[in-house]
Amino acid sequence: MNSILNISAYKFVSLPDAPALRDLLHGWATALELKGTILLASEGINLFLAAPEAAVRNFIARLHADPRFADIAPKESWSATQPFKKMLVKVKNEIIRMDHPAIQPSAGRAPAVDAATVKRWLDQGMDDQGRPVVTLDTRNAFEVDHGTFTGAVDWRIDKFSHFPAALREHKAELQGKTVVSFCTGGIRCEKAAILMREEGLDHVYQLEGGILKYFEETDGSHYQGSCFVFDERRTLEADLSASTLVAMDK
Repeated sequence: MNSILNISAYKFVSLPDAPALRDLLHGWATALELKGTILLASEGINLFLAAPEAAVRNFIARLHADPRFADIAPKESWSATQPFKKMLVKVKNEIIRMDHPAIQPSAGRAPAVDAATVKRWLDQGMDDQGRPVVTLDTRNAFEVDHGTFTGAVDWRIDKFSHFPAALREHKAELQGKTVVSFCTGGIRCEKAAILMREEGLDHVYQLEGGILKYFEETDGSHYQGSCFVFDERRTLEADLSASTLVAMDK
């Protein structure tokens, strides 16, 4: 029975009190016996947590009581066992490292497109204005190798901080197209979409909620393979279950 609720969520929001918030959230999480990771930075929060449902819902309710986090809507999946070994809450320079300090998503997001719209665009082979649609994978190469959208652009980057240089090298290939940037849960493709717009690409969107939200809200059409996740489940299928091969290895 899948009794463990797994959630992932992030929000770009100014957190000048990140060190104090670390202690508060760590206290809540440990009291509720949650496991996973919470990353905090002056630019926002990024979290991956798992526990029985009641504990997870309790933690999110407490988080929602802070107006800065009131609209956080975690992506959810279920597992039979706890996929994390411990509870970590860390303060970092960035919740996702890009090494491009001018990019501040809390000051304004790039336009987002929901999963159903992306599926419709891919079904029809163009966006609603008739422009060709390109899906751009902003993840690391080893993640892409587990699965990605059919025909997705993959620049084989080793880490996300390499994305700005890869964009400068390949930007001309994206001109005149509608670009949908995507990643596992939305955090990397959000920064990527902002950077692409600042670099002069006009028709750039981020896939709202990333691959996991696409799996949650569609039948997974146009995605080939599984989605790598950074916990002991390793990869998830389009129905958000742990991949069969991984489950057999446990």
